[in-house]
Amino acid sequence: MGSVRGMPNTNSRLLVAAEGTCAVVRVCGRASFTCSADFKLLAYELLGKGVRCFILDLTGCVIMDSTFLGILARFAQRLAEAPGGPHRLVLHNPNSRILDLLDNLGVSHLFEVRQVQATSDAVFQEVAPRATDKVEATRVALEAHQTLMEISPGNVAKFKEVAEFMANDLRRMEKGRGDGAGE
Repeated sequence: MGSVRGMPNTNSRLLVAAEGTCAVVRVCGRASFTCSADFKLLAYELLGKGVRCFILDLTGCVIMDSTFLGILARFAQRLAEAPGGPHRLVLHNPNSRILDLLDNLGVSHLFEVRQVQATSDAVFQEVAPRATDKVEATRVALEAHQTLMEISPGNVAKFKEVAEFMANDLRRMEKGRGDGAGE
């Protein structure tokens, strides 16, 4: 799963431009489980540095999967609860497939969506993909799907079995490497 054990992820790229209390994260390619852990780490790192306005530029994003969306939804919830608000999460230029996914999984209310012309002269830096082991990738995917089930009861039927499988797989992997205590 993902950039497992240092293997590069060639299906997606994350770029970031941050200035003051605003950051733009650009997803190029696929917003999928392969870059979910990197996105999560980046988003919370930026939040910790005082960023209050997050723009996720999806202009070059061809598809988003449920793992990435679950991580994004959890982050949107965190922003809504964060002290020192207001905090904002804006999605720029999601395509119709992504908009359908937001609606179908009952999370569209968490985001401000804008269709905008790309006029930013911000300087973007590529986020270097981290080596993600299978335990971490499974943990991130499980968290994402649990979030989607918590947000919308209709998602329970869609993700209950896969979440149970991931939870069992995660317990097995953690027991096998001796850190069954979790996070």
